[in-house]
Amino acid sequence: MAELATIARPYAEALFQVARNADLAAWRGQLDALAAVAGDAALRQFADNPKASVDQVAGVAAEAAERQLGQPLLPGVRNFLQTVLDNRRLDALPAAVAQFHVLASASFGAAEATVESAFPLDAAQLAELTEVLEKRFGCKLTLDVRVDASLIGGVRATVGDEVLDTSVRARLERMKTALIA
Repeated sequence: MAELATIARPYAEALFQVARNADLAAWRGQLDALAAVAGDAALRQFADNPKASVDQVAGVAAEAAERQLGQPLLPGVRNFLQTVLDNRRLDALPAAVAQFHVLASASFGAAEATVESAFPLDAAQLAELTEVLEKRFGCKLTLDVRVDASLIGGVRATVGDEVLDTSVRARLERMKTALIA
């Protein structure tokens, strides 16, 4: 996985350099559609077929993304797809799009956070948690909240490569480590 992220990083940075002076919202939507298409097993199998040309794969992928969007792809998004396919890196496309989103959010002083909670959170709890996490991480956050009952209680928040784990499971693991040592 780390290798795929390493391969995807230069694509994401180049993509961001091109897109930052344009409508980032439009780029984000189109790139998300393209990443969903690139993640499709049938497309990957077609791309791996030695009889399929890069142009054929690009055409199929672009058409599938355009159908999903209901509009044509931006020229820059098409160029990105073509470059990725020319370098035979279709498998890295979804990771490049994910890294692009991180760069785009950071340019606005924001970040995306994955929050795992032992129980579903209501609107008031979510608002309070967002406020606490924004103070802790020092930026505006967009939360992706998931329920993970194995945490027993509490939450685990991941922003970029930082993790704040206040779950009961993590506390029990720390106590176990302390008792064994």
